[in-house]
Amino acid sequence: MKLGKGRRFLAGIALAALMVCSLGACGEKGPKWLSKEVEVIDDNYRTWYEIFVGSFYDSDKDEMGDLQGVISKLDYIADTGFNGIWLMPIMPSPSYHKYDVTDYLAIAPEYGTMEDFDELVEECDKRGIKLIIDLVLNHTSSEHPWFLEACRYLEGLEEGKEPSGEECPYYEYYNFVKGSQSAGGWHQVGSTDYYYEGGFSPYMPDVNFDSQALRKEFEDIMKFWLEKGVGGFRLDAVKHFYADMTSKNVETLKWVNDYVKSITPDAYMVGECWDGLNVYAQYYASGIDSFFDFEFADSSGVITKTLTYSGETNNAQAYAKALVRVQNTIREYREDAIDAPFYVNHDLARAAGFMRYDQRKIKMSAALNVLMSGSAFVYYGEEIGMTGSGKDENKRAPMYWSSDSGAEGMTAGPADMEPQENQFPCGEEQFKDDSSIYRFYKDTILLRNQNPEIARGTVERLTEITDGDVAAISKTWNKTTIYMLYNLSETEEKQVELSPEQYGYTELAGYLSVDGLEVVLKDGVVSMPPYSVAVLR
Repeated sequence: MKLGKGRRFLAGIALAALMVCSLGACGEKGPKWLSKEVEVIDDNYRTWYEIFVGSFYDSDKDEMGDLQGVISKLDYIADTGFNGIWLMPIMPSPSYHKYDVTDYLAIAPEYGTMEDFDELVEECDKRGIKLIIDLVLNHTSSEHPWFLEACRYLEGLEEGKEPSGEECPYYEYYNFVKGSQSAGGWHQVGSTDYYYEGGFSPYMPDVNFDSQALRKEFEDIMKFWLEKGVGGFRLDAVKHFYADMTSKNVETLKWVNDYVKSITPDAYMVGECWDGLNVYAQYYASGIDSFFDFEFADSSGVITKTLTYSGETNNAQAYAKALVRVQNTIREYREDAIDAPFYVNHDLARAAGFMRYDQRKIKMSAALNVLMSGSAFVYYGEEIGMTGSGKDENKRAPMYWSSDSGAEGMTAGPADMEPQENQFPCGEEQFKDDSSIYRFYKDTILLRNQNPEIARGTVERLTEITDGDVAAISKTWNKTTIYMLYNLSETEEKQVELSPEQYGYTELAGYLSVDGLEVVLKDGVVSMPPYSVAVLR
């Protein structure tokens, strides 16, 4: 998808901000930074919105979200400030989640048609939104024609005869062995003596990347979608390509990266390597642009620890140190690596639960995620504090547009989802409330978009700021340095002294405050209310 340089599609956000003030105590027109025009840089440092299509927005009143529903909400997505969309799997599949694909070159009929997808790409392009789609390479569905044909071949094999890839090429597309396996994750082919690897499920047979014919199939699939206009791919379960064999997985990803970039040089790819920093950092050697930053995510990650744990190892200083540590670790493997911070996604419980439904902490967790360097990802519904935990279906509940479950666009959600009780108002109410979680998200993304150093800058910690409640960092990009201060005290105002003569800043470029209180810069001292962020430039 080709995007025009310097597209100013977010200017409307700044203009709309003149009419509201979500920060309070700032006059009828709000603080000046809210009205600054935004010129979004056309690169792969973006603010991404992850969508589970089936639960997002229903356009045809069948209670199933669809591509036309996504199209109808593109203005909402762009106005909120997102300039990238990641669609979870949209290809035909027997499951609700669609991570077991039966046809890589089609659209799931319950989501729409290929013509709908073409329209979505076109409408995203008009708004400067880069669209990436989930690409599941690690396994197919057990109902995929490749796998069905391979199983038919093995079931019809004459006794005593060895299987041959020449007789059935699809036999080599998967990992088959003869004889029962002691290790888990192996499943019998019918009543034969053959077993296939399916690490996630018997319905998801793992593929064999040693097969060059399989790789050629996947190249044709990637080319198909790139020529359709997608801006890249989210790569599922990359550490499982070769069962946690990092070097072989990196080689496979290098092949993927080289092929995709040979067709679309500016394509963006982000991989899911669900592991600790010291493991997923190694995957950057593949050339893939980004890998999800699990260090900061989930109930045990840095963001949750910073806001809910106590002690020096979890305070604001520790948060700042973690920013530098992650940056430096991944840059050991590639200097131009783009971190992919996120807080929660479709596999994790929602942030509201981690924060025990404390609206102030939910807002602050948004700032700690969205203002990180790299390409920041936000899961649909997080911007309004949706509820969801337990079984996977609960984490993919209907987008809470309206408190009326029968309202236009509302979906039914996955069939096996348990009833969800959202603790915060629905979207249509929050959009009108200047103090809502949504407004805070919108302002946070605006602050990120107004200051390109936030996403692209090299992070350094200001070690002279020693208050355990204050994270103080600089971000330098394109020979420009900004300073970011975080007051992570839940109750105390902080006076942070930062000499403009020493640091060379001239203004308070913007700020966030969960309570709507003003951040003030005067004579080199920044007065920061509890749970606030300031940007100096």
